[in-house]
This record gives sequence, structure tokens and C-alpha cells, in this order.
Amino acid sequence: MPKITFPVEASHIMMFARAIGDTNPVYHDAAAARQSETGGIIPPPTFMQAVAQFDPEYRLRPKPGEKWFGSGKTASGIDGKPATAGGLHAEQHYEYHRPVLAGDVLTAEIKTGETWEKESKRAGKLTFRERIVEYRDQKGELVVTARGVSVTPERPVDQG
Repeated sequence: MPKITFPVEASHIMMFARAIGDTNPVYHDAAAARQSETGGIIPPPTFMQAVAQFDPEYRLRPKPGEKWFGSGKTASGIDGKPATAGGLHAEQHYEYHRPVLAGDVLTAEIKTGETWEKESKRAGKLTFRERIVEYRDQKGELVVTARGVSVTPERPVDQG
């Protein structure tokens, strides 16, 4: 899978923190951040998800002239019955090897993890897929390891 370059900028950190409602001064105030343990502006823990904005192939990004998840009158932007039962982001973990600082330029490398299945009474077979993203800084040192799990049901659950 391709590697994605991800510049960590103070203004992006500030906007992300505002979007999630976190007013901690280490996310936007350079003077306060200098006095902190990290010595500089850092992002909130889930900021690493913003790497999607730097991935030109990100599947949830709208593409001109194409229907996409959330783009239409209906919740999915797809007319009629969906081709699949959909899926769910089930789990997310972040392991920080050192603080991420404004000014870092990270490279994200996405790796496929484990896949496993469980049986469900209502949705049939559930397929779980693990995705691991390693973020390395401009020196090539590992900064963050992110592990996410998604689950896809075999069939839609009847809501009626």
C-alpha cells in the first residue's frame, strides 16, 4: 500500500481541537505549550485520523460526478438497495512512542493486520479486519502506531 506524507501544522491542530471541542491550551497556545512537558504544540490523541485528508484515494472523500457515502438525499447517497450490508469501524487504538509536535512531517504506512470471523444470529457471518498504520517522522523514527478494526456483516439486519 502507498505511503502518505502528513505535515503536522499548528493551524491544523488548532482546528482539529476546536472541531472536537477540546480547549486545552497545548493544542493552540504556543506560550502555554512551551511551558508544558512536551515543550511545544501537540495534537489531541485522535488527530492521527486527519491523515485521511492527505490520502488522494480516501474512500470517503467526495469525487466530482460520483455518488459517495453521505452525498445524496438518502444517508448513503445510493439509490435503491445497497450492494452490500455495509460495515462498521469497531475499534481504534493509538500507541504513542513519542509526542507528535507541530512542525513534524510524518509518513504513514498502512499495513494489513489480522482477519477473523464470528457468527451472528441476525447478520450472519461477521468479518473483522485489522489495519495497522505506522507513522514515522522526518528522521524515519516510529512516532505512532495506530491499530483499527472494522467489521462487515454478511447480510443487512432487518430493522422491521
